Amino acid sequence: MKRTLTAIAALTLAGPAAQAQELTLDRLFASPDLSGATPRGVQYSPDGSLVTFLRPREEEQQRFDLWAYDTRTGEAWMLVDSRRLEPEEVELSEEEKALRERKRIAGSKGIVSYDWDTRGEAVLVPLGGDLHYVPVEGEPRRLTETEAFEYDAKVSPDGGYVSFLRDGALYAIDLESGQERRISPEADEEAVSYGTAEFVAQEEMSRYTGNWWSPGDARIAYTRTDESGVDVIPRFDISADEVTVVEQRYPRAGRPNAVVDLFVKPLGGEPVKVEWGASPDTYLARVNWAGPEEFFIQTVNRDQTELTLSRVDVETGEVTEAYTEEQPTWINLSHDFRSLDEGGFLWTTEESGFRQIYRWDGEGEKTAVTSGDWVVSAIEAVDQGQGLVYFSGYKDTPLEQHLYRTSYRQPGKIDRITAEGGSWSVQVAPDAQSFVGTYSDPQTPPRTGLYGMDGELITWIEENALGEGHPYAPFVSAHAVPEYGTLEAEDGQTLYYSVLKPHDFDPEKSYPAVVEVYGGPHVQRVSRRWQSLQDQYLQQQGYVVFRLDNRGSYNRGKAFEDVIYERTGGPEVRDQLAGVDWLKSQDWIDPERIGIQGWSYGGYMTLMTALQAPEGTFAAAVSGAPVTDWSLYDTFYTERYMNTPQDNPEGYEASSVFPYLDNAEFPLLMIHGMADDNVTFDNSTRVYAALQQAGSDFEMMTYPGQRHGIRGEALGRHLMQTRMRFLNRHLMPEEGGAAD
Repeated sequence: MKRTLTAIAALTLAGPAAQAQELTLDRLFASPDLSGATPRGVQYSPDGSLVTFLRPREEEQQRFDLWAYDTRTGEAWMLVDSRRLEPEEVELSEEEKALRERKRIAGSKGIVSYDWDTRGEAVLVPLGGDLHYVPVEGEPRRLTETEAFEYDAKVSPDGGYVSFLRDGALYAIDLESGQERRISPEADEEAVSYGTAEFVAQEEMSRYTGNWWSPGDARIAYTRTDESGVDVIPRFDISADEVTVVEQRYPRAGRPNAVVDLFVKPLGGEPVKVEWGASPDTYLARVNWAGPEEFFIQTVNRDQTELTLSRVDVETGEVTEAYTEEQPTWINLSHDFRSLDEGGFLWTTEESGFRQIYRWDGEGEKTAVTSGDWVVSAIEAVDQGQGLVYFSGYKDTPLEQHLYRTSYRQPGKIDRITAEGGSWSVQVAPDAQSFVGTYSDPQTPPRTGLYGMDGELITWIEENALGEGHPYAPFVSAHAVPEYGTLEAEDGQTLYYSVLKPHDFDPEKSYPAVVEVYGGPHVQRVSRRWQSLQDQYLQQQGYVVFRLDNRGSYNRGKAFEDVIYERTGGPEVRDQLAGVDWLKSQDWIDPERIGIQGWSYGGYMTLMTALQAPEGTFAAAVSGAPVTDWSLYDTFYTERYMNTPQDNPEGYEASSVFPYLDNAEFPLLMIHGMADDNVTFDNSTRVYAALQQAGSDFEMMTYPGQRHGIRGEALGRHLMQTRMRFLNRHLMPEEGGAAD
């Protein structure tokens, strides 16, 4: 029987009536995951008959296997057992470690990616440094077995080849004959590689590959990445028992970038160089094939104020400009290019101030498909037969992401497909006749179902119902739901906040509060979705948890973001302090017991907010992996918002934490991974040295061998325990500052 999500959501918190168990740190980080099984990497098979996804093991939540769900029969089964293909743990290559860090899946084990063949008969699974071709029915076929590490593997569009990278060069295997060939020249171990994506492409552009097959398998485009001009930043990779000096090529703000050339190679011929103007001051952002003989590239100038879409002649390598978008501050990239069989393409831009969908006719004329003061997240699918485009976005409220549909031939009416009340992520079927949707709200953990295009549930793929037997069931009666509200920024724009009170909240009492801050671009933290269960631990310990999305954060349009241009750590800080003022004005908050904590940009915001706040604002601050001086961070991210240190020295000085360190009169804990290759460890050590020189007291915790994230159950628990003991000591001194 089909049931709508609204009806199901009402059952979500129906759990055992018994007294809730105490949520301990041990249980918070143990397997199985308290939020339940949440599929990731969801894909349809090419014919739409199967939905495949990566599922964590109950006994080992960081290890993933590949599962399949038959949309016709409702049967689900493990398609690929990661332990069978990889009985023993394999040491990852440095390239694979870096790629997983960039994708934010470092720490994951087993199968982390896979690729369907175009016939829907098999999947390609990279595992243990080798490649496995696994039929839906039949025995796995091992494609490679070498000492080298093969990665970035994909099946060609027509299903004839598997391509991959090995030792910085691009290879392909003919699936029929099994013959392997090298497509690109061999790599120069010092600085030159082929088919790869450079650091800033992976970390900042979400371009994780440097090679792209044409439809029909006749050609493949690939990069030549020359990092010889990029500064070598010696990075001490400090683990528990050894210290390795990694000579990392890291393009810091104002310094040279890699030079990325592009070639297109017929499989039976010589490569043709694409004459797009490669230099250290231009970026190759996207490559999009529009047909067997035509592809487009998206390039960005170093200032990131101009994005150019160009058509490439595959025979000569010449480029012809098709469209240019300009912004006075910076361009936000997307993955929304969709070519149309009838000619032209769909794309999204922010030229109106909000990301919206436009249709180009291929001759330079464009038509707005959507419009308004709200944000399109992404084009999810195009039904060319019906002339429909499906997209995710925030049309109804900035707090909920939904799936919508409209006509691109006759723009006008926009239909919301998904049920309101929470947020959705979706994967639309190849024929655009169904979608896999994952829904959550503050009282409903993520649940994944197969839905018709009317938004009605067909069947569950992973119901994850919060009832008896769910990992979180013993704790559900002490679950608290955040309240949402708005404040007004100094320029009149609306700021959204959430406040989570203890489940046994008494308005006559006075509570300590923790301000959880991120505050940086391209991130939204206040939304109606399932929240981190670390928040639930905090509220059960008697804390109020407060979040506010300051100006500069995402999904609110360019005017909301642009206030930080050339001066970060200013408008965002003032917004956060406005939130703290509101918090202090509540009768149920003890204004003397407010702490602040955050990680990465949130670590930076923790420092900048606490250091610029009036004396006594914060009783404690916890800064994790912070950027402390933007000249230490990478080109693409930093210069997008700050310009270069040479052109904006005053902005860099004011946006650094160092001018404010004299104000470090509050209890401070700093945390950093000692092998961080993103926000390098010297961001923190320079602050340590400055505070020590000034005679300022502070505490620190470092994690040997850990990069930008602290991974693993044991270390996750230790990190949380460290923060809790510090917060308890300063915000709940009567409790003795202990954490279980």
